[in-house]
Amino acid sequence: MLSCGLVGLPNAGKSTLFNALTRAGAAVAAYPFTTIDPNVGIAPVPDPRLERIAAIVKPERVVPATVQFVDVAGLVRGSSKGEGLGNQFLGHLRDTHAVVMVIRCFVDPDIAHIYGEVDPQRDIEILSLELMLADMATLERRIERTQTAAKSGEKRLLAELDLLRRLQAYLADGQPARTFAGEGDTSDFVGSLNLLSAKPALYVANVSEEELGAADAALAGRCAASPPVAAIQCIAAAEGAEVIAVSAKLESELNELSDDDAAAYLRELGVEEPGLARLVRASYRLLDLITFFTTTGGKEVRAWPVRRGTKAPQAAGEVHSDMERGFIRAEAVNYDDLMAAGSFAEARDRGLVRLEGREYAVQDGDIIHFRFGV
Repeated sequence: MLSCGLVGLPNAGKSTLFNALTRAGAAVAAYPFTTIDPNVGIAPVPDPRLERIAAIVKPERVVPATVQFVDVAGLVRGSSKGEGLGNQFLGHLRDTHAVVMVIRCFVDPDIAHIYGEVDPQRDIEILSLELMLADMATLERRIERTQTAAKSGEKRLLAELDLLRRLQAYLADGQPARTFAGEGDTSDFVGSLNLLSAKPALYVANVSEEELGAADAALAGRCAASPPVAAIQCIAAAEGAEVIAVSAKLESELNELSDDDAAAYLRELGVEEPGLARLVRASYRLLDLITFFTTTGGKEVRAWPVRRGTKAPQAAGEVHSDMERGFIRAEAVNYDDLMAAGSFAEARDRGLVRLEGREYAVQDGDIIHFRFGV
């Protein structure tokens, strides 16, 4: 399963946000290093298409797509060298596919900031630096091995060594590996190194409940951002990364309310939807995922997340490995076409149901029936 690691300084609100995302009950307290072992939870992806398909099929069960979130120990200066719980933290983070940086923008005298004043730019610099320092250590070991092997004079190894050294210099200049662009296509090779700073990143401004509406409006371009949010925007823009605003405390409180009461409360604050919905969708985009749907004999409608560009046999393998091995073809209709037709039978009559082969790249919103042999 594709997963996002929640990264932040101690007391940035990671675990509160994680609890709200997954309702997993991770420990939360107003002191550093509450999270020691990683907390792993699954969050459903809000998608109104799923309910609309279910309204046509009338299944017994509706299953949304999900994203896995991993909440790990807070990062501090020196984590790459083992300070705090650094080595544990970095090890858990390597197993994730993307990084969600939770940046504290709220002031609360009852929750200590490990470095005193709230300063998002400083906090991001600490987080980024520790990831890059850990990557530098990884590169040093890889360079030593490659340097020894390259004594043979093999061109491939010499080219690899040159690329490793250029990447090392890039990190030493304070630039994360995800923005590295060498000559030619280097993305596959850089990806194979499993560097922490190469993982795609999303920035989450954790603001107070009172500031949430203004922060949302600022990120939508409707007004100027407060200095903390503006600082995050500036850094994210330089990387081409996305920023969203949430109030982890508010999201935790909303979980205790009914859907109607939660919606009414958000309207009072001038917020259109819960921050968690935006966060999950943003994480989905960060992982470059799309959704296809299956209907199982009227018993179940399920949403499946796959990487954009996934071919039909591999998408079938997400449902069951036997389907990928015995794949014959995919019978597909797009969501918009199904809604326009009003039923699967009418979609068939209109010629909207397609037969696709092994090279078909699944599209977002496809409702697919896989035909396979055993």
